[in-house]
Amino acid sequence: MDTIVVGIVAVVIGALLCFRGYVTMRLIISLFGAFVGFLLGAGLVSGVTSSAFGQLAISWLVGFVGAVIFGVLAYLSYQLAVIIGMAGIGFTIGTSLMAAAGVSSGFATIGVGVAAGVLLAILAISTNLPAVILVVLTALAGASVTTTGVMMIAGSVGIGQLTGEGVADPTSTGWGWLALYAVLVILGVVAQFRALSGRRRTMRQQWNAPMYAPHPAH
Repeated sequence: MDTIVVGIVAVVIGALLCFRGYVTMRLIISLFGAFVGFLLGAGLVSGVTSSAFGQLAISWLVGFVGAVIFGVLAYLSYQLAVIIGMAGIGFTIGTSLMAAAGVSSGFATIGVGVAAGVLLAILAISTNLPAVILVVLTALAGASVTTTGVMMIAGSVGIGQLTGEGVADPTSTGWGWLALYAVLVILGVVAQFRALSGRRRTMRQQWNAPMYAPHPAH
């Protein structure tokens, strides 16, 4: 039951990140940051107590506390949002690529995910990423989280898939999941570019822009 609940949340947040990640960046990155905070908090308790993810009530409590802290900090501070959001996106993309390449080592997968997260966060802070790159990154990460959430609901993977393994290896779970991931990426990129309506802002400009700005007159 816990796996299904987390899977549903993953699908909702992943879909928002995939289809609206750049357009409503401040809101979506904050929600994604809250999700990352929950996974880190609950995962930390599971690691310390050697229990299954979500098995203990305290793991849910710590997870919710982590979600509130990360979500609020990401919403209030642009710099923290960049670090939390871009690190989470980089980790998701890195682990997904490792799993898709058939790498079975959890240590190597997590290591690449952490490295990708750190590099992306540094890149975002130092270069103020343009719209095109942000759209692609949010679509890739959102599609990964959404696909994994659907797999969790279907019973193909467990919660651990969200915390360290990304999208599962298609050779062991079926190529249909990889096809779903690819379709979501394409649809997410198309949907976000259509929603831009010609407004190509940098990351900081989009962060400061109104979330529901009216479309320009044609």
